[in-house]
This record gives sequence, C-alpha cells and structure tokens, in this order.
Amino acid sequence: MSERQTDALSRLWPAYGLDVPDGPVVPVDLADLFGRRAPVVLEIGSGMGDSTAAMAAADPDRDYLAVEVHTPGIANLLDLVQRAGLRNVRVAQGDALSLVSGLPEGVLDAVHVFFPDPWPKTRHHKRRIIQPTHVALLRSRLRSGGVLHCATDWAEYAEAMRETLEADPELVDAYGGFAPRPAHRPVTKFERRAITAGRPVADLLYRRR
Repeated sequence: MSERQTDALSRLWPAYGLDVPDGPVVPVDLADLFGRRAPVVLEIGSGMGDSTAAMAAADPDRDYLAVEVHTPGIANLLDLVQRAGLRNVRVAQGDALSLVSGLPEGVLDAVHVFFPDPWPKTRHHKRRIIQPTHVALLRSRLRSGGVLHCATDWAEYAEAMRETLEADPELVDAYGGFAPRPAHRPVTKFERRAITAGRPVADLLYRRR
C-alpha cells in the first residue's frame, strides 16, 4: 500500500471499518453501524472505492456499506471518504456472503454487484457470486421493491447472470432484459479499460416483489 493508504487505514478503520469474522455468522445492526436509520445500499466488491465514494456523495440520504477483501482498496476508499467528508459510508473487510448472512431480512434498499470476478473457466463457475443460492440470500435481505443491480463486461457471465436472476421467483426484471447504463453508476477506470478492449458492459436491474 502507499503511505497515504497505510495512514488512512490506521486512522480511519476504527471509525468506519467493520471486520467480517471467519466462522459463525455475526449479526450486524445497521442503525448502530451508521448511527442513524436510513435506507442502506450494499456494495459487494467495492474495489478501490472510487465508484462507492462517488455514489455515496451524490446520494446522502442513503447509507452505503461496502464489502471488500483487498486491503489497499479498503484503505483507498477510507481515504476518499475522509477527503470528501462523507458520513454515509462504512467499509467491511471479509466474505460478502458471511456479512449478508448476518443482516436481518428485508433490511437493504439495494445490493450492487459491479464487475465481480467472472471465473471464466467452467470448473470455477461454482465460485461466482451470482448463482442461485447466493441470489436467494441477497434477495432475502432486500426490502419489497428493493433493487439487485449487477454489471459485468464478460458476455458469457452476463447471460448466466440473467438466467439466474430470471429463475428467482421473487425477482422482477425492471427493464425486460439488459438495462441501459444507469446514470447513478459511475464509469470506473476498470470499465473504461473494458470498453477500450471492445468488451461491452451489461447492466441488470431486478426488483424484489
């Protein structure tokens, strides 16, 4: 990590960080975590945090809980949070599904899964985040009408995502197919590289019934 990231992690983690322990599921009280009651957006795999920080800054009435395993990315997001003076962001480190398991049902306003690892080899597909059992868990934590928003630049995974989301009986396709790119999702450096390489980006937005 850079010196800036190391400093941000050491200073800001106690106030903004949440460890997701291995082993038994630990309940998470979102009102206690954020110090208020507001709609919550869960960001799974926040990367370097640029997108999360930008969305949170533009959406102060909702809280953003980012979960990531990559320590430099977590540190960078913490630095962005401080620089922008954001009060509606918290950062969790650990397994996203363990974190979600510790949340009450129906507590989330939205779940974002942007550019997850596509695990392109067939033998690795079982590691993908968007698969039936995982989607059922994520959906159960959404409020009625809450949104599960996925994005990927991997065409085969986009089709697999759509098939999986369509098969969930409690999710409704908000656009009747792949969605136009929502204005609220910032374009990241990763996405720009994908577009430059000729990989089209697919967005999928599904609502809980």
